[in-house]
Amino acid sequence: MNEMAKEELTLNQLAKEIYAGAGGMENVQSVVHCMTRVRMSVRDDAKVDQAKLKSIPGVLGVVDDEQLQVIIGPGKVNKVAKEMVDLAGVELGEELPHGTGKDLVNAKAAEMKAAQKAKQKKSPIKAVLKDISNIFVPMIPAFVGSGLIAGVAAIMANLITAGTLDAATWQQFVDVLNILKNGMFTYLVIYTGINSAQVFGANPTLGGVIGAVVMLTGMNPDAPIKNLFTGDALAAGQGGIIGVIFAVWLLSIIEKKLHQIIPDAIDIIITPMVSLLVVGLLEIFLIMPLAGFISNGMVGGINWVLSVGGAFSGFVLGALFLPMVMFGLHQILTPIHIQMIGETGMTLLLPILAMAGAGQVGAALALWIKLRKDKELTEMIKGALPVGILGIGEPLIYGVTLPLGRPFVTACVGGGIGGAVIGAIGGVGAIAIGPSGAALIPLIANGRWWGYVLGLLAAYAGGFVATYFFGIPKDKLAEQQLAETTVSAEPMVENKVAAHAIDVFTAVAQGDVHPLEDAADPVFAEKKMGEGYFVEPTSNEIFAPVAGKVSTIFPTKHAIGITTDSGLEVLLHMGINTVELEGQPFEILVTEGQHVTPETKVATADLAAIKAAGKGISMMVLVTNMNDVETYVLEKTGKVTATTEVFKAKTK
Repeated sequence: MNEMAKEELTLNQLAKEIYAGAGGMENVQSVVHCMTRVRMSVRDDAKVDQAKLKSIPGVLGVVDDEQLQVIIGPGKVNKVAKEMVDLAGVELGEELPHGTGKDLVNAKAAEMKAAQKAKQKKSPIKAVLKDISNIFVPMIPAFVGSGLIAGVAAIMANLITAGTLDAATWQQFVDVLNILKNGMFTYLVIYTGINSAQVFGANPTLGGVIGAVVMLTGMNPDAPIKNLFTGDALAAGQGGIIGVIFAVWLLSIIEKKLHQIIPDAIDIIITPMVSLLVVGLLEIFLIMPLAGFISNGMVGGINWVLSVGGAFSGFVLGALFLPMVMFGLHQILTPIHIQMIGETGMTLLLPILAMAGAGQVGAALALWIKLRKDKELTEMIKGALPVGILGIGEPLIYGVTLPLGRPFVTACVGGGIGGAVIGAIGGVGAIAIGPSGAALIPLIANGRWWGYVLGLLAAYAGGFVATYFFGIPKDKLAEQQLAETTVSAEPMVENKVAAHAIDVFTAVAQGDVHPLEDAADPVFAEKKMGEGYFVEPTSNEIFAPVAGKVSTIFPTKHAIGITTDSGLEVLLHMGINTVELEGQPFEILVTEGQHVTPETKVATADLAAIKAAGKGISMMVLVTNMNDVETYVLEKTGKVTATTEVFKAKTK
């Protein structure tokens, strides 16, 4: 098909053709774009027809790497991506509709599961976080519903304990609510086992059984199973949620291996029995005892922290409590609570530990404000926040902060800040062990509820501030900024190019200038993005390649768009595949709308970090609207200093 025919496709037609080549709209998970490419997450790679995509008029190339990437070129790519999401009725980055009757939480789970199965390069940490999200996001509706019931029951129970409500009248109401609540939280390990098995590809029912093992329901209390490390009796729940996930991961490996070696005739008998036996024994005699051993080892450390007292103790305990819960290590604190209540009539430890959940509330508020365009995330936060305020933290932890990684850490910092405030005030104790959050206020002893409330407010604020400034994942922030800039850029008028103007281009860094065909990336080498050159830099300082106005700075900092006074659209692309580095090696020194010259330092690039990440350091300079160029010439190659004239282009 000739170039004239290529130009005849409308944005709507181009968007539909891309969907068709990607296996249909139903096969596309989500759509975003970068400076030059429409990036799609797909549900089934096998349905993608790359040959068809490459043949579409207006498509400059196709890359199947972390995502399915269709190269359109700057200036047009945002319009094509916007047309694609408009056809689907969603926003950039949101999941496209798939099937019927799915609410936002289930849609999120499907997205995470598809991402887990996709053939993508990703770090082990990101892979673990994806798995955690896959496991827990489907539980969010049950978490929220049960959590609200648990919160109401907690308030009533604590008011009964405090003597505000009459037990004879209200206790049965509390018992009924607790029965409903326990249907979720008592058997959380079983649901975790089932969902973990679905994520890792094991039999879901076997996964549920593996989760149930940590409950030790068949153990004789008069002759308990001994901890191999300490000789003490095993306690139900040791190993926690993380132990269950690890055990089910082992189950998936063993089960898949057995399916390969066991004859089909006896596979249905031998494989589940051997899988359950091997993993169950490992869970009982290794995973749970190991967690118990760690728990016992932590007792001395916790007692020392408590002996130090004050703000230090409060911060350490408030910050570390949630990680302890995840590993099932929090049970070692129950005897300490009981001992404190027996000796002094109250536990000074519980109000401090309650700050951990408050930190999660503050972190969720920051995520809500900072990532307000992410409708799935904000909907989950809206449902989980009231539950978290009432002291039920699971929806926020497992559905929001932990799958995102960094916000979980900053939320723990917020919990530490709240704990430090309570520790500094001193004397803030609870008369009984009960749920935390706002529900614990009636149990605070000696009228010092005000100290507990100050701690809650400090934890909310600490979690909010730490997350707002340090805890937002860069990829999520990039999606947010991309959605905002794309929407604001849509009404802009096409740039007009002055006739017969000459633009002089310079080396953007000290190093070696090369013609574009020498580039390591075939997309650049085949000049699908436009004509130009690149510099292999020997200095971290990066300068503007031409005089003009900064039109675009991509959120991941790896690319800058400049429009010359004559109207040429120039792309400075720093490195090869550096979009995956999420901006870490780069510092941008200019702002959008700023006028620059070849003497303007626009960025610094940590070349060593880029190389260490396995990415190329080539600084690409491209004229992307070549249809407006009459002639061009690369005048100089080889070693140059920054700002040396190397390339000229004349407009038509």
